[in-house]
Amino acid sequence: MRSSVQGQPFNDVLNELHAHTFSGVPGESDPFTLSELDREYIAYALALYYQCDHCHQYHGRTVARLREQSNCPDWDWQGEIVKLILFLRTSHDSISIMEWNGWIEAWRNFSDRVHHHRQGLGSNIAYAIGIARADEHLMTVAFDSLVTLYPDDATLLGVIRDIDRVVVFMKAATSKNRTDPILREQLKSRGIRV
Repeated sequence: MRSSVQGQPFNDVLNELHAHTFSGVPGESDPFTLSELDREYIAYALALYYQCDHCHQYHGRTVARLREQSNCPDWDWQGEIVKLILFLRTSHDSISIMEWNGWIEAWRNFSDRVHHHRQGLGSNIAYAIGIARADEHLMTVAFDSLVTLYPDDATLLGVIRDIDRVVVFMKAATSKNRTDPILREQLKSRGIRV
């Protein structure tokens, strides 16, 4: 096992954060509102969004395993999530008001189609990407959908808490996984081994 560039205590914290985000830590973690599969779908989507191959492969395998364990009906979840990410790369600030209004209408039609396969998936992913890039416009569009999907305030709060945890973890993990090889090479060029 390679040692961490950041040091083992940092890796321990990242592993603890992973547990609190996905599996829970008995007696310590807040209860989850979204299923583990839903949280892994969000992680997979964020891995695609951040373009982190390591995270993409890890969370893709996890989604496939959880889908198999749950006997989920077949659908092209990977292809549909890629389409979601491509759709969600559009930013309010980079297009006109007319285009944004057209985007919202097209987004609702597209996300409704995805919701037939996994209820709430499109909105959950949209809210996660909105948080990840601090995009208030996208967060508002997604929040409006979440309010419709989860009308109970306690459930809505739990869903948003779960989504936010996944975003925070994925931002840390993808940064680490994308930059560790670069850091190692730079240190290696100085004769420093980690």
